Amino acid sequence: MTNVQTPTPRAALDMLLAGNQRFVTGSPEHPNQGAARRTEVAPGQNPFAVLFGCSDSRLAAEIIFDRGLGDLFVVRTAGHVMGPEVLGSVEYGVSVLGCPLVVVLGHDACGAVGAARSAVQDGTAAVGYVRDVIERVTPSVLASQAAGHTEDEEFIAEHIRHTVDLLLDRSRVLAEAVAAGSTAVVGLSYRLVDGTARLVTARGVEVPENVAS
Repeated sequence: MTNVQTPTPRAALDMLLAGNQRFVTGSPEHPNQGAARRTEVAPGQNPFAVLFGCSDSRLAAEIIFDRGLGDLFVVRTAGHVMGPEVLGSVEYGVSVLGCPLVVVLGHDACGAVGAARSAVQDGTAAVGYVRDVIERVTPSVLASQAAGHTEDEEFIAEHIRHTVDLLLDRSRVLAEAVAAGSTAVVGLSYRLVDGTARLVTARGVEVPENVAS
């Protein structure tokens, strides 16, 4: 592994959000993307965050958070739905690589959430394994409807919160790391038009009082 001091969960979150701010303002620094960094991390990786996000092609993690090689351990699925492979990957990032931060990254106009809403409202069915993706998003849609939500942003936020809850409910490794204070789990909602990543929920790290949760 590279000899780098592991940041605290809050410091890791601050680093991630600072990179997003650079991306939003059009002043990226493109850190850790050169030949020297490639050589540095070849012997081993020491990422500061696990990023579990939607597979949407517009959510390239290293770009929207202005990071580089060896910074983020990225896991992506359509609608950030999870199975054993996702849980194992997240646990690897936390227990083996020592990441102090796990991020669930959702976004507006998510096709998986939209399809799940259509399935619930109109009975619209998908074919193949896409149906499995939609079924895994459906509980978030039902919970959002039960709460009286009507806006896309509210449904997205509910699905992000649900995913954070699932991660902690299903992974003892992750839950114990959060309880010990060595790792935090946060949910971010990305806006496609302006590029901002808004904090929706956080576990194991203090955030400003105005953050939605």
